[in-house]
Amino acid sequence: MLCEDHDAVRVVTLNRPARRNAIDLELRVVLAEVLEAAMADTGVRAIVLTGSGGSFCSGGDISTMRRQPPEETRPRAQAAQRVIRAIWNGPKPVVAAVEGYAFGAGTALAIACDRVVAASDATFSTTFTGVGLAGDMGIFASLPARVGPTVARQLMLLPRRLPAEDALRLGLADTVTEPGTAFEGALEDARRIAEGPPLALAGIKAMFAAWPAPPAEVLEREVELQASLFDTADFAEGIAAFRERRPAVFSGE
Repeated sequence: MLCEDHDAVRVVTLNRPARRNAIDLELRVVLAEVLEAAMADTGVRAIVLTGSGGSFCSGGDISTMRRQPPEETRPRAQAAQRVIRAIWNGPKPVVAAVEGYAFGAGTALAIACDRVVAASDATFSTTFTGVGLAGDMGIFASLPARVGPTVARQLMLLPRRLPAEDALRLGLADTVTEPGTAFEGALEDARRIAEGPPLALAGIKAMFAAWPAPPAEVLEREVELQASLFDTADFAEGIAAFRERRPAVFSGE
């Protein structure tokens, strides 16, 4: 893993270029720790997740896999889910910058993020069944949430390679950039997000993390969230900035 701060944006880079950033047990443990630390760091307001060597993530590292009983496999799977919990449950928005391949767990990792910026020559694929697996890292929640359950089912049953433009059309990606510029686009987006009100952004993340939910429950949670935000320094600053016709400077208080 590589970590670098760009003002209030923490850039987290998967750094196994020889394996196209395939995820082994060590990487998933360290990635979870790095994301959890970024979520807890008051100086960080947004996170960019990317990969080195021209690829985002080629999936699980098959070279480290073998047949084994569930009691041996479960810790590996739980370590992967810890990464996704860090993204979903943390208060900071995460932007994925996808170059090259996002296969299997790589696709799941990317679409678990709050925004996906993909280079036009990037490729997505849900390749789990190719090795006799079904999928993890939250893909059975994030994929139907992004593309709908009908399309998600077909992508899982009949995996195919999706160019970035197809991923954008289906909803796997949120925007497409020129080749080699996904990171710059993601960093720019993350910087814009980082200028926003941290408490409100955390609330938005929490609302979507709880989706789907019964409509009546959503209404009640909206009331509680808005009521809590009305009593913040950021709300007062936003109102003052609006009246004074200047950009707001949010403190997260």
